[in-house]
Amino acid sequence: MLDVKYIIDNPQQVKDSLAKKGFAPENVDRLLSTYFEMNKLKTASQGLAEEKNKLSASIKNASPEERPNIIAKSKTLGEELKKQQEKLSAVEEDFELQMLRMPNYPSPDCPVGPDESGNVVIRKVGTPRKFDFTPRDHIELMEINDWSEMERIAKVSGSRTYAIKNDLAQLELAMHMMVLDKLRANGFTVITVPSLSKEKPLYGQGYLPFSRDEIYYMPADDIYLSGTAELILNSLRADEILQENELPILYAGFSPCFRREAGAAGKDTRGLVRVHQFMKTEQFVICKNDLAESEKWHQKLLAISEEVLQDLELPYQVLDICTGDMGAPKYRQYDLEAWVPSQNCYRETHSCSNITDWQARRTNLRYRANADGKVRYVHTLNNTGIATPRALVPFIENHQNADGTVNIPVKLQPYLGGKKIIGKGK
Repeated sequence: MLDVKYIIDNPQQVKDSLAKKGFAPENVDRLLSTYFEMNKLKTASQGLAEEKNKLSASIKNASPEERPNIIAKSKTLGEELKKQQEKLSAVEEDFELQMLRMPNYPSPDCPVGPDESGNVVIRKVGTPRKFDFTPRDHIELMEINDWSEMERIAKVSGSRTYAIKNDLAQLELAMHMMVLDKLRANGFTVITVPSLSKEKPLYGQGYLPFSRDEIYYMPADDIYLSGTAELILNSLRADEILQENELPILYAGFSPCFRREAGAAGKDTRGLVRVHQFMKTEQFVICKNDLAESEKWHQKLLAISEEVLQDLELPYQVLDICTGDMGAPKYRQYDLEAWVPSQNCYRETHSCSNITDWQARRTNLRYRANADGKVRYVHTLNNTGIATPRALVPFIENHQNADGTVNIPVKLQPYLGGKKIIGKGK
């Protein structure tokens, strides 16, 4: 959520900034019109309430002849006040919804573009492997090594689900353990969180009101399934006032995650790339309301994820995400994409975002500054630690051998009992 006072003082700057995300300038005008109408109604309601209170207080000292007129006038004012308050309530609700729909300002350093075509490759690390044999895709590798039950699980759980087994199942867990160890060594608190959420945290994170069609909802329990630990961690300290010396707070959150993939019809329907349920280790940071501080943490989160891909010995590229592709909550976003040999392209494995105080305003998470004692909203940031099974796709394809077995990089071997190769091959 944005600061309405800043919008009032800088309407054209706000319009120009949000237009880069495709937010229509007239929406800012409508928001301000609603805000001023709301304040006008508040003033009018307060005036009527004060007048009614004065009349009510005068009744006890009024003469018997005056009382009926005062009571009648007080009743009329009460009816008028009720109508004003009902109108005010409707306008306040409209204003709140408009504020919830306003995206965060993009950084002036972001590339400007309408969609993913405007994203900029910052760097490529590692060289895509040149095979001296015909490489297999991840689906064939799973089949020849008896690593999955994709067809059977589809009969049980439907499309875009997965069941992996044996070495591949252990590889999935090993990746998470390696990343959790790395994050803890970097000062993060390892925390497992539920995949269940009430509705309010979804607004706090920014999933709502933007992406309702992507979220699983269970109406009988009035509960939602979370698409990332970020959702839970972002509201874990909601409505609190922290002390500055408590910051930064670093969480390494692990949870099962659920996404409907409603907007991905026909995309990646086979295999492990787009599935409805997956496991994710998430990096989440709460820091001071200082752009230099949050940008420092943004770079730190990015560096950790690059180190993860380097430990997994995967070629990857870093993208600077443009304004039209970064989503409503983001101030600045980088994506990491690993090379997928069977598709001859890079595919996303990590998404690293600085949200500034946009989420904190929605969750009312603040801290008291040491210097002046003032209460400020925190900044929040998030980044993937590792998400599986998606990360398994580039991993087993890049590390495959001619017989279908898969090599295990040195950094991951301790998490697989020292194994250097997995799979039975063909």
